[in-house]
Amino acid sequence: MMKIKLNNGLEMPQLGLGVWQSGNGEEVINAIHWALDAGYRHVDTAKIYKNEEAVGKALATANVPREEIWLTTKIWNDDIRAGRTTAALDESLQRLGVTYVDLILLHWPVDGYQQAWKELEAALKAGKVKAIGLSNFMDEHLQDILEVATVKPAVNQIEYHPYLVQAEAISACDEHNIAITAWSPLMQGKFLEEPLFATIAEKYNKTAAQVVLRWCLQNDIIVIPKSTNKGRIEENGDLFDFELSEEDMVAIDELERGHHFGPDPHDFDF
Repeated sequence: MMKIKLNNGLEMPQLGLGVWQSGNGEEVINAIHWALDAGYRHVDTAKIYKNEEAVGKALATANVPREEIWLTTKIWNDDIRAGRTTAALDESLQRLGVTYVDLILLHWPVDGYQQAWKELEAALKAGKVKAIGLSNFMDEHLQDILEVATVKPAVNQIEYHPYLVQAEAISACDEHNIAITAWSPLMQGKFLEEPLFATIAEKYNKTAAQVVLRWCLQNDIIVIPKSTNKGRIEENGDLFDFELSEEDMVAIDELERGHHFGPDPHDFDF
């Protein structure tokens, strides 16, 4: 498993299982167990996914010790706005059935995020989390955080894929050695409509999905593809026995078109 060394010295597994829109029961539990069996050591959830309880049950019944699994969750917008980040984290810990999470993120840049960041710093000092970070924070939002931060964000999780590389946000994060996690790295399934991926995949005897995820890894991006299908979970994890050529990397780079499949952090209403 490839890892990214964060600016706090911790090493974060570069491949994780995302559980957005996965059911809070056997669906999530099975998916996580299959992922761990396939070598994953990273699970990404959030309060708003409404499945933290099942994630916790999966980790508690896994064949892999808790301390070997990187667990990320997030503070939802309503809690940030209400100034209840500390309470929301405590509630997530209770739902997950754990004493700490490896990474906690502010989910979106909504009103109150500077105060919320101070609460995350306090949680870090209290040992409730091992790393603190952001999600969907663009350059200007990051600058606001850095104005009040005594601890720099370790990670920024953003929409990232061949059609949307978010160069300005990544440049701002690079300046402060903030790692990037890609959500929707597989373009919400639309990668299947791009013929280049299938063409490249044939050269390596891999699938189009594996090509896209490998491209992310080689760009030093953490990826959290979501699936509840055992075969696809295993396929998405089979990324470490090949390497894309520079020519193929450049060809994929050239697909960039600034296209969001999810909400734009500059214009959302939730």
